[in-house]
Amino acid sequence: MAESILNALGAGRFRAFSAGSHPTGVVSRFARELLQSNRLPIDGLRSKGWDEFSAPGAQPLDFVITVCDQAAREICPVWPGLPMTANWGIKDPAAAQGDIEAKQRAFFRAFNELQHRLRIFVSLPVDRLDRGLLQARLDAIGKAEFAEGALA
Repeated sequence: MAESILNALGAGRFRAFSAGSHPTGVVSRFARELLQSNRLPIDGLRSKGWDEFSAPGAQPLDFVITVCDQAAREICPVWPGLPMTANWGIKDPAAAQGDIEAKQRAFFRAFNELQHRLRIFVSLPVDRLDRGLLQARLDAIGKAEFAEGALA
């Protein structure tokens, strides 16, 4: 979801990719449905592993933002080009248990939180902030309070 949201919000300023440590091979139907209902692109989305972006010869990234709440406990790869990194710790909706409505609610919460944090991110004047201040802002976005009742 973050890939589609950031590519839309960034309006050409950013080229986002979503990847994970344990890709399932398919984009969740709940994620696709949410993106479509919010008129965000789903074309070209696919389940990707982060090894695609950390392998020798991979295109260097400017930012790597982990969003899964489990990522803080995982060992992340060394990223080519030493991008700025942050962990925003959003509860993984794919791990939600229960009926369809419970899973939809989990994806909706994650979508809203991602959208909220990514709106803050795209508002940053990244080209005018020194690396230390930019890192502090990225970290602060990860700690920003999120109102669950906020609408997408």
